[in-house]
Amino acid sequence: MAKQKIVVKVTMNTKKKASKALQIAVSLSGVESASFVGSDKDQIAVTGEGIDSVELTTLLRKGVGYTELVSVGPVEEKKPDAAKETNPTVASLNVNPYQYYYGSYGMPCYAYAYAYEI
Repeated sequence: MAKQKIVVKVTMNTKKKASKALQIAVSLSGVESASFVGSDKDQIAVTGEGIDSVELTTLLRKGVGYTELVSVGPVEEKKPDAAKETNPTVASLNVNPYQYYYGSYGMPCYAYAYAYEI
């Protein structure tokens, strides 16, 4: 599933109700972040994968009070500017995979016991 953003308007008269609403929003499975948005900070924006918007609003109605589902949609991904990606430097590292040779040591003694038990 793709990431989605859910905006819910909640009536929060006190700081206690606001913290309880945010705690309920974060407790759902799949939630990555939750924050207050809007001019009066009366809306909660929840982002994540596989979040059930109906379950979120139902839990907020039971726990806090009047709740209205404002919007549900995909998360807008920020694309980096093309000007910042001008000629990235590439560093090469030469690694010799055969630098250490342990062939002369043989198999450990405890490995022989397991090999012959089978």
